[in-house]
Amino acid sequence: MRTAQIERKTKETDIQLELNLDGDGKAEIDTGIGFFDHMLTQIAVHGLFDIRLETEGDLFIDPHHTIEDCGLALGEALTQVLGDKRGITRMATSFVPMDEALAQVVLDLSGRPYAVIQTAWTAPDIGGIPTSLIEHFFESFAVTGRANLHASVLYGRDNHHMAEALFKALGRALDAATQIDPRRAGEVPSSKGVLA
Repeated sequence: MRTAQIERKTKETDIQLELNLDGDGKAEIDTGIGFFDHMLTQIAVHGLFDIRLETEGDLFIDPHHTIEDCGLALGEALTQVLGDKRGITRMATSFVPMDEALAQVVLDLSGRPYAVIQTAWTAPDIGGIPTSLIEHFFESFAVTGRANLHASVLYGRDNHHMAEALFKALGRALDAATQIDPRRAGEVPSSKGVLA
């Protein structure tokens, strides 16, 4: 079983996270932010990961620290689970439509963090979350997940649909990139022999 447990405690957040990459899409998520819980559930369901996440954050200030730190914790869990990344597929692309919206995530678990996020929000917030924090979650996840992550909302009108398509695409791309490729025979998927 490829599993990890992360505890992240700061003066701003207290996070308990369990991740099972080889799960069946079970999500037990409570961040105190309903819309964000709904988005993280999409990663679990469509990536077929089991995620248990409990967060207490300084929501009396705003949702920034909670969303940022959940991204950091999830990325850290991914890094912990994958170790030296022997045998994984490593790169993946996912397009996901949701009604009028279309999102794409292109992912390389290269060990070199970089995020390019392109969105087309039509309002400044979604479900009480500033839309800029959706992008910041993806950036934070890429840093500790040590991933080259390109995420785009190609078009859409409804912000809920656009965000949900984006999180579903992340789940699908992560599932594909973390699959074990039997042709690799346990080797690191890099011409350098290491992903760091």
